[in-house]
Amino acid sequence: MSVRKLKPITPGQRFRVVNGFDAISTDKPEKSLLAPNKRSGGRNSQGKMTMRYIGGGHKKRYRIIDFKRTKAGIPAEVKSIQYDPNRTAFIALLNYQDGEKTYIIAQNGLQVGQTVVSGQEDIAPEIGNAMPLSQIPLGTIISCVELRPGQGAVMARSAGAFAQLMARDGKFATVKLPSGETRLILVNCMATIGVVSNSDHQLLVSGKAGRSRWLGRRPRTRPVVMNPVDHPMGGGEGKSSGGHPRSRNGIPAKGFRTRSKTKASNKYIVERRKK
Repeated sequence: MSVRKLKPITPGQRFRVVNGFDAISTDKPEKSLLAPNKRSGGRNSQGKMTMRYIGGGHKKRYRIIDFKRTKAGIPAEVKSIQYDPNRTAFIALLNYQDGEKTYIIAQNGLQVGQTVVSGQEDIAPEIGNAMPLSQIPLGTIISCVELRPGQGAVMARSAGAFAQLMARDGKFATVKLPSGETRLILVNCMATIGVVSNSDHQLLVSGKAGRSRWLGRRPRTRPVVMNPVDHPMGGGEGKSSGGHPRSRNGIPAKGFRTRSKTKASNKYIVERRKK
């Protein structure tokens, strides 16, 4: 993983920091694993704008990712590491011994030609292998963690993310999540060994506003420059407006806890995330 700082031959490249793409082995996706990905532009079925600041952007095709890793015990060779425009992490194309091809989220250190496998028993805790939390040694760094058995990976999936298996007690495992939250998860939930790839993603600098437009993000108006009719933080003469930070609906921001006190899954949270 590396980043490159471009020479400032144009104003847009003066502060630009781009990904080195050292881990990428090909730029041609597997056609059988592509699906159309239609943009909404922030409009509903009547064509009315219901989400602000969304629209435009480059056309993308969705890569079908295997988040469940259900092909237990069948070894698969990593054919290539690829860029995915729909996520921050890189993806790996697997070629199973029975001929099937799938995409998975690539972990840091996953190499082309390496063999990965998923399953319940006799699986070594090596990078890229997926197994239940009951089979993973304590203290192991994991990613792509299930929250419910068979659901598929939902946690620690973005670039550079990882969780850590802290303890096991009965049918629950204690896992420390990327947010800092420590939580109980059933031991028969699957997880993948290793840190998610492209950990340098946080170092990238777009360099110009146009790059946000390519990603489908329209300009966002700051609340303090709006009128009182548009936002609780709007209004005032000159720069005297603002007040307490809050959302457009009046809900306080920056530290205000919005999680329900009666939520059923509260009993599984051992330690809340950092403020």
